[in-house]
Amino acid sequence: MDISPSTLTLLVLAVMAVFFVTELVPLAVTAMAGAVVLGLLGVIKTNQVFTGLANSTVVLFAAMFVIGSAMFHTGLAQFIGTRVVKACGTKEVPLMVGVGLVTAALSSVSSNTGTCAALMPVIIAVCASAGIPAARQLMPLAFAAGAGGTITLVGTPPNIIGNSALSAANFPTFGFFEFAKIGIPVTFVAIVYMVLVGRHLLPKSSLSEADALKAAEAHKGEAVAKTNDPRKMWITGITLIGVVFVMALEGPIKKMGIGMSLEMAATIGAIILVLTGCLTEQEAYRGIDWVTIFLFAGMMPVATAMDKSGAGKMIADTVVGMMGQNPSPYVLTAVLFIISAVLTQFMSNTASAALLCPLGISIANGIGVSPHAVIMAIAIAASCAFATPVGTPPNTLVLGAGGYRFMDYVKCGLPLVLLEWIVCVALIPMIWPFR
Repeated sequence: MDISPSTLTLLVLAVMAVFFVTELVPLAVTAMAGAVVLGLLGVIKTNQVFTGLANSTVVLFAAMFVIGSAMFHTGLAQFIGTRVVKACGTKEVPLMVGVGLVTAALSSVSSNTGTCAALMPVIIAVCASAGIPAARQLMPLAFAAGAGGTITLVGTPPNIIGNSALSAANFPTFGFFEFAKIGIPVTFVAIVYMVLVGRHLLPKSSLSEADALKAAEAHKGEAVAKTNDPRKMWITGITLIGVVFVMALEGPIKKMGIGMSLEMAATIGAIILVLTGCLTEQEAYRGIDWVTIFLFAGMMPVATAMDKSGAGKMIADTVVGMMGQNPSPYVLTAVLFIISAVLTQFMSNTASAALLCPLGISIANGIGVSPHAVIMAIAIAASCAFATPVGTPPNTLVLGAGGYRFMDYVKCGLPLVLLEWIVCVALIPMIWPFR
């Protein structure tokens, strides 16, 4: 019996979705295996199986991971965090606001996991001296790290994946700071929610300082500062500012006839940091999140298979059919946000975005609207992993140090997810109109 390429693609995608959610095998292995299987089945050509590794977005990921890693190896992130925490004092609310703001700012241009790991010991020590349970500050820290990544293109992998999906489908992409139009409101809402409501839902007891610090040390890993050399901190800070500045002005720079891309700017920054000794070559390699690299590289051929085989159109037609003859793009955006937000509570935000972005574009095309609002909703929702301790690494990092239980995340994080849903469904279509 002959099976159509579209059916084969959907079967492979369904199996991959199961493995993404359960993580019975590593995420990167699932993604790469899916691409290989589609090649073996003839759905895509053999020379397309590994094209994801040649995608320039992979270079952008790797270079930004290196730059972010330098912030922690040189002690710059810890230095900034310590100064801000000291300036905020030892009262619970000002400390929570200060921690939230600095964490979001750092996460917008570097690893949210590294930011969270670097600031944890500082916050635990301050909480101990002020007599505040660490549990009252660590979950807000994790949530701010997740929300802050939504502010820039390079703040979190789903943003880059959404942009790449638009580019692959020949649509205009988002600008570097364009994400801030919704990322800043999302971050603001998260911090205000934690101050006004969330903190009252957190446990009032906590581990002892010694136990909390021990748990924090167990998770810091490569985020621990290897040096506190002021010269290296300055070099890292200036390099980061320079890279972000060039990325933000990518359009005007190209109009001047200078061939500078986001990937080139990030790579130049990473090279400078290695050459100046801000981190070693081996530290640069270890700073790269290879799971994200290979997961993205594996999903690119899968997205190609969905497009070329017609599987994406089949899914789009089915979803559109379920929504009636004249489906509302507003309802579509709201539904895809919910799907992405639910998936990201139990699986990697990178995997959630990689799985849904090609579908979102297919569905938007199916109803004849611009896909930008849909893609933005999927990407932002993928970063709203607030309701479980396994949704995102920062949540897992603070689990032991804060003495939290699973239901603490549900009780505090679920209302925040719903609140962000309301904010995004209201604002995103206004910022990126469907027509």
